[in-house]
Amino acid sequence: MIDDEHREVAVPAEVRRVVSLVPSLTEAVATTAPGLVVGATDWCTHPVDLGAERIRGTKNPDVERIVALAPDLVLANQEENRLPDLDALRGAGLPVYVTDIRDVDGGLGSLGRMLGACGLDEPPWLREARELWAGIRPVQPRRRAVVPIWRRPWMAVGSDTFTGAVLDRLGVGNALADSPERYPRFDPATLPEHDLVVLPDEPYLFTADDGPESFAAPSVLVSGRLLTWYGPSLVDAARDLPAALEHAVPRSTDR
Repeated sequence: MIDDEHREVAVPAEVRRVVSLVPSLTEAVATTAPGLVVGATDWCTHPVDLGAERIRGTKNPDVERIVALAPDLVLANQEENRLPDLDALRGAGLPVYVTDIRDVDGGLGSLGRMLGACGLDEPPWLREARELWAGIRPVQPRRRAVVPIWRRPWMAVGSDTFTGAVLDRLGVGNALADSPERYPRFDPATLPEHDLVVLPDEPYLFTADDGPESFAAPSVLVSGRLLTWYGPSLVDAARDLPAALEHAVPRSTDR
C-alpha cells in the first residue's frame, strides 16, 4: 500500500486495530467502522461516543502507549504530526500511513485511499461529500477574508492550507494567501485589503465578545470543525458554511 507521501506501507491483509493521530482521520474511520479505532488523540472529539484509549496530542503522542496497543495500522497526517514521532513508531515495527490533505478534492481522494488502507469500502458520507462539493455555489459577490486562528499573538491562515482551499471553493479568497508562512503572525492594524473576517471557534475560541471588536471589516463566527477538519465534517461544511458566510454583509459603519 502506498500512502500520500509515496511511502510503501506494510498494511496487513486484515486491519482490526487502528490508532489515529489526527482528529479528522479518527472521525472518518470511527464513523465508517465503529470499534476499529482503538487509540486516538486527546483532541479527537468526534464521533462523540468514541471509546478509544487516549494517546496524548498530535504533536506529542505517547509512542510507548501506542506500541502497547498493538495496532495493525497507525494513521497520521503530513502537517499535523511530527516526523520524529512517526519514525519512532516505524522503528517499533508499526505500519504508519500518512495522509497529505491540502484542498477539498484532494482531501476527498485521500480519505478514500486511507479508508481503503483500513480495508473499508467508500462510505455513504464520503459519497455525499463528493456530491455536495461538486455542486457548491460560491458566495456572490466574491469576498476577501482574513482568517485568524489565534490571538496574543495574533495568527492567521496563510498560504497552502486546507482551510484556505475550503474558503476559496466557497467564493472567499484569503487576504494572506501570499504569505511565505502557512500560519503567519499579523497586526490587525496593518492587514492587506479585505472585506470580511472569518473567526472559527478552534483552535482559539473566538466569540461575539472576543475577536470581532479588533477588526474594521465585518466578522462572521463559524465552527472550526467545519472550516478546518476533513472527513464526515465535509458534509456539514458544504451544507452550512455558504449560508454562514453570506450572512456577513459589509457595512460602511463597521469601525
